[in-house]
Amino acid sequence: MKVWSKRLMLTAAGIAAGWMMGFGLSNRAAAQAPVPPGAKAGTYFKNVTTSTLKELTPDDFLSAMGVMADSLGLDCADCHPGAGTDKVDWVFDTPPKKTARKMVEMVATINKTNFNGIQMVTCYTCHHARDRPSTTISLDALYSTPNMERDDLITADPMQPPAAQVLDKYIAALGGQQKLNGLTSYILNGESIGYEGLGGNGTFTVYAKAPDNKTTTIFFKEHPDRGTSAWTFNGKVGWMSVPRGLLGEYELSGGNLDGARLEAQLGFPGQIKTIITNWRTGTPESIGDKDYLVVQGSRGAGVNQTLVTLYFDSKTNLLFRMLRYTASPVGRVPTQIDYADYRDVNGIKFPYDYQFLWLDGRFNAKLKNVQVNVAIDAAKFGKP
Repeated sequence: MKVWSKRLMLTAAGIAAGWMMGFGLSNRAAAQAPVPPGAKAGTYFKNVTTSTLKELTPDDFLSAMGVMADSLGLDCADCHPGAGTDKVDWVFDTPPKKTARKMVEMVATINKTNFNGIQMVTCYTCHHARDRPSTTISLDALYSTPNMERDDLITADPMQPPAAQVLDKYIAALGGQQKLNGLTSYILNGESIGYEGLGGNGTFTVYAKAPDNKTTTIFFKEHPDRGTSAWTFNGKVGWMSVPRGLLGEYELSGGNLDGARLEAQLGFPGQIKTIITNWRTGTPESIGDKDYLVVQGSRGAGVNQTLVTLYFDSKTNLLFRMLRYTASPVGRVPTQIDYADYRDVNGIKFPYDYQFLWLDGRFNAKLKNVQVNVAIDAAKFGKP
């Protein structure tokens, strides 16, 4: 299946998260069973046997499935009969599924044998969104636009300002450290717009309380059958509730949990220099017609490491893009948020335009109003 057709199906269906949410489960009713604490993919799902994948938490496993599918430009139905219908059979071993298992083990062996277990080779290394890896240079591509794919890990550029200086300018551009320290809570209200207008529009709401509580909800009032999608984090525990996802509602774990924590913390940017460590400034990059300073940091280590790359407008010093990467055995899992249309609210600049992109979809959110330092019931950040 072509990549463009997969993207079209995702957006048209209005999927808010995880089109792979139920891999290995024989029907939708079974997929709604709660994920028990401490569960591993090899025991929660049926017929997950690959050595590296079966040890993942269920939600990290689903993220890895997204990496594999997108790396090959495929979707669920290319490996699982009936995917996208009520007659899906996640368990049946199709030839592509058997091949995928071999490839996952091959990737693990290459990294272990040649790179001391460091992840240098992934599914995308060879496939680049093709089901069959290319083996010969395309001369048209060779003499056209240069390859603009970026490295996950950036190299420090000694000619650039220290990361702390870049972050200080960002804090100043938002309103200053004192103003940001006085931000204790906020509520964002706006509209969620499906990619290219597909999937319909929904009511977009964010509740946030310092230092790390955050809940995001989307409700399609014209399509109440979709229910309310919610992502919550209360400082320790995170939940995802997506009525149309095959897992329905579950507690976050692994990389997804730290991703939720990171986004909640970055919602109060006065603490940005302390919630991420190992900062370095890379070589500036151009995106569109603007130049950006690139700063990267990390948190955690090994399989639990989260990489964070930030792009700051070189003229305004405001954050344009946040890319976070969580680990999986088949390649890092990227999530991207772009910020635009900054406006002043009580002396602090808030972006009024958000672009959310992840392996399984994308959407745009445009704010209508922002309320700051308002009382928010703690129950808002609990289980949906």
